[in-house]
Amino acid sequence: MTLSKTLRWLVAALFIAMPVTAEEVVLGLSKNEVAITTSFNGSEILIFGAVKREKPIPDGEPLAVIITIAGPSETVTVRRKEKKLGIWVNTDSVDVDAAPSFYAVATSGLLRDALNDVEDLRYKISVPRAIRSVGAPMNVLDAASFTEAVIRIRGASDLYQLLEDSVTVDDQTLFQTSVRMPAALTEGSYATRIFLTRGGKVVSSYETAIDVRKVGLERWLYTLSRENAFLYGLMSLAIAIAAGWGASAVFRLFRA
Repeated sequence: MTLSKTLRWLVAALFIAMPVTAEEVVLGLSKNEVAITTSFNGSEILIFGAVKREKPIPDGEPLAVIITIAGPSETVTVRRKEKKLGIWVNTDSVDVDAAPSFYAVATSGLLRDALNDVEDLRYKISVPRAIRSVGAPMNVLDAASFTEAVIRIRGASDLYQLLEDSVTVDDQTLFQTSVRMPAALTEGSYATRIFLTRGGKVVSSYETAIDVRKVGLERWLYTLSRENAFLYGLMSLAIAIAAGWGASAVFRLFRA
């Protein structure tokens, strides 16, 4: 699929005054900020760019493009539940030291074809590599299963995404993809990386960031809850009382 003329002009504009290497990523974003409001239900980010060269396209292995978006990392406590005497209880627990709150990997083909294990270990591109867990207790023999549980649970909520064959590459020069970011986003800077690979090896990379912030009423309520918890609690209580009184009044009206 060819890119639109508008996208070609946008990509061409990015070439101006850029230093030149053998193959270099030139990137554009449809937006570098995401505003979380009370009605926020997710956002779609268009990522497009080009490969700038000082020599003709190399022969041999075709070019592959890998794009990752990572939200702020956080410590996650994962607990295992077991049924004992008919009751589900927590048994083992593991603290996953650093797990991105959101992580998406988009590729121009299959990830295993575009990236070898050594490069994945070096750049931490795949979803399992993006998670760091080194502090499992000695009595937990299958610590890796706790990391897998984080990936499974967050994958079911679209917080972790593997989007293979979703990056369109035109003539090994222009590329584009879109990544859907769900409503349950954590505030912060979302690191966006682009990798060019040939034969499973990274030949060029580029990094930028997308800023995700609460705005409007959402920002005011969030700030109030952090800076004046007492007032926030009183306001929440008043709203709950008013809602209860309103529901009761409506109920009495329908019964009359």
